[in-house]
Amino acid sequence: MNSLDSVPGLLELCWKYIVLGAIQGLTEFLPISSTAHLKVVPVLLGWRDPGLSVSAVIQLGSILAVIAYFWNELKLVVKGFENGIRKGTWREPDSSLSLAICIGTVPIVLAGMAVKLFWPDYQDSIFRSIPSIALVSILMAVLLAFAERKGLRTKSIQEVRGFDGLIVGLGQVLALVPGVSRSGITLTTALMNSWKREDAARFSFLLGIPAITLAGLVELKNAFKTPSFLELVPLFLGVTTSALISWLAIDWLLKFLQRNNAWIFVLYRLIFGFALLGWWSRYLSN
Repeated sequence: MNSLDSVPGLLELCWKYIVLGAIQGLTEFLPISSTAHLKVVPVLLGWRDPGLSVSAVIQLGSILAVIAYFWNELKLVVKGFENGIRKGTWREPDSSLSLAICIGTVPIVLAGMAVKLFWPDYQDSIFRSIPSIALVSILMAVLLAFAERKGLRTKSIQEVRGFDGLIVGLGQVLALVPGVSRSGITLTTALMNSWKREDAARFSFLLGIPAITLAGLVELKNAFKTPSFLELVPLFLGVTTSALISWLAIDWLLKFLQRNNAWIFVLYRLIFGFALLGWWSRYLSN
């Protein structure tokens, strides 16, 4: 973050981070890609790209929300993991779920480390361009539509096994590409693997806790290179806004998928992708 040398400058940055936090909270757990919206909306508003560091830190608000929302379930998962280690009860539902989360987290951790080590300029790569995000959004809409049509929706979260976690975890790796959506690709992969909609979303949320937390913690040092109290205020507001909106988004999506399918998100992603392509073509022609 750059130094703030005026009250108007601080207020402007606070407003921007509140908006970014709201975007993050609304889009992190809906299958529409928070990374894409955090990249695109500032561009459309004429703001500077906040970059991976700021985006990752604001994501911590979403983590606070999902941990608070699933606190009771997480206690059972942790207890199940302890029982699995001590007693070998890996076939018990809570132990099996904890194992699936651990196994499912490994692929994205390895892939994220590989990107950090071998692709240092990834933030400026073509994958973060507007046309790439648009095309990826359209492709993901097609995949989600396929999953909705072909998924059997017979498997519940109580039946999850380590191999199920691996399948969804491999899909989660694709979330490193802006526009894919971590929640979108995990929901799509789970539906293709015969999960029920609400259970697929619930596992997606739980699986996202380690991945999003690690991403935020890794980028903390870059977001606070020149720390001061005034510079912390906008980030705090962004994280707080992200947490509040994320809580509401989680609650809404779980209740929505109890009674509805995911076609509304397929339609949104198609509109979002084609609208971006249209805007980009007009931008180039001007």
